[in-house]
Amino acid sequence: MSHVTRRDFTTAAAAAATALSAGRVRGANERIRVGFIGLGNRGDQVLSAFLEHKDCEVAAVCDIYQPYLDFAAQKIGTNPQQFRDYRKLLEKKDVDAVVIVTPDHWHALMCVEACAAGKDVYVEKPLSLYVSEGRAMVKAARDHKRVVQCGIQRLSSPVCREAAEVILSGGIGKVTAVRAFHVQNEWPKGIGSPPDGNPPDGFDWDQWVGPAPLKKYNKNRAFYRFRWFYDYSGGQLTNFGVHYLAQIQSALGADAPKAVVALGGKFADYDNREVPDTLEVLWHYPGDTLVTFSQFNATGAPPAARPCEIEFRGTKGTMYFRTNGYEIVPEVVTPNEFAARTPLDRSVEKGWRTGAKPQIEAKKVDGAVRDADHARNFLDCVTSRKAPNCDVERGHRCTTAALIANIAHRTKSYLEWDATAERFTNNEAANKMLHHEYRAPYKLG
Repeated sequence: MSHVTRRDFTTAAAAAATALSAGRVRGANERIRVGFIGLGNRGDQVLSAFLEHKDCEVAAVCDIYQPYLDFAAQKIGTNPQQFRDYRKLLEKKDVDAVVIVTPDHWHALMCVEACAAGKDVYVEKPLSLYVSEGRAMVKAARDHKRVVQCGIQRLSSPVCREAAEVILSGGIGKVTAVRAFHVQNEWPKGIGSPPDGNPPDGFDWDQWVGPAPLKKYNKNRAFYRFRWFYDYSGGQLTNFGVHYLAQIQSALGADAPKAVVALGGKFADYDNREVPDTLEVLWHYPGDTLVTFSQFNATGAPPAARPCEIEFRGTKGTMYFRTNGYEIVPEVVTPNEFAARTPLDRSVEKGWRTGAKPQIEAKKVDGAVRDADHARNFLDCVTSRKAPNCDVERGHRCTTAALIANIAHRTKSYLEWDATAERFTNNEAANKMLHHEYRAPYKLG
């Protein structure tokens, strides 16, 4: 499936809900017992979102780093059971759902095993590190009839849904170009170039690496900075780009691109990262819309006049989208054909815009994206067995668009994508990068 309408989205949601309907329906006043796996930077933020809801009881927490466990337990305040091995948490029969907020390379393995253990799952974005992992996560959710929510929280934001609906309904005309930006000036040191060394006391490096290749410990490979290394992440393209792609695909009514190409690299080259610090990705989406993702180290936030995350450029106007709202700027459109430029009739050329006027109204809307709203949606679906706002299939589709862009960059290729078969039609070498082998003894499924 590569292009969908609003009706298709509704049909897909209904199908997912049917697949979940065999789960136990909970009582209206029954609390949902949740286990948290991963309590670092993002894990702590998501924990705060779940703690806002009184029908959620955080009964167990798991992390390989004891200081994180202690911090989380103090925040929760009810003495949750602590684990260093997530498999022990999954064995708890009284835990209804788990929240997985680990580094990306752990998402698939933990999610598949949680589904098999009969747990509903909230798993952070990006859903997976490889396309084949994402498909395995969808299969596990369906096979075990579990609710699986991917943590793309803007899909539970009313203002984000409204912005997508405006575009999907033709509110700014035919959208031919969409531009997304991640601007983060890291000059002059970036993340630095520390030497390899020993992990902190109490930090099990082998366990942290898990299914990824085992390499020497480097402080830039752990905690938040793992995002700069391909063994564990896809860089800011999968970190921020998946958020942008979720908004873009919702607005275009499309769940996959037709083709992708990417250019970039370590152009600043001031640290030991592997992923690019400068990157331009170009996707061709069904309906003939070009979508770009621009990442660079520089000052300012494009476009200078209206800082935003995403520009949707339509024939009737432009939407400047940001996480706290959006603005629509009408285009002044002429009813005349574009003038032929000749030296014999400059008056026609000068007057071709006669009668030009806006076709739509200017609009500015403020709103918010709240982690707590996405957590609320997940908890409601655990009870109702309905498909969540970012069901695992939808999370997989948003993540896949970013993952194949990284493959295009790393193979220096223009890649044509078959979204049904989930493979490239013009590059067998690139197809080999859609999956990988886990480090023994780890296995997926």
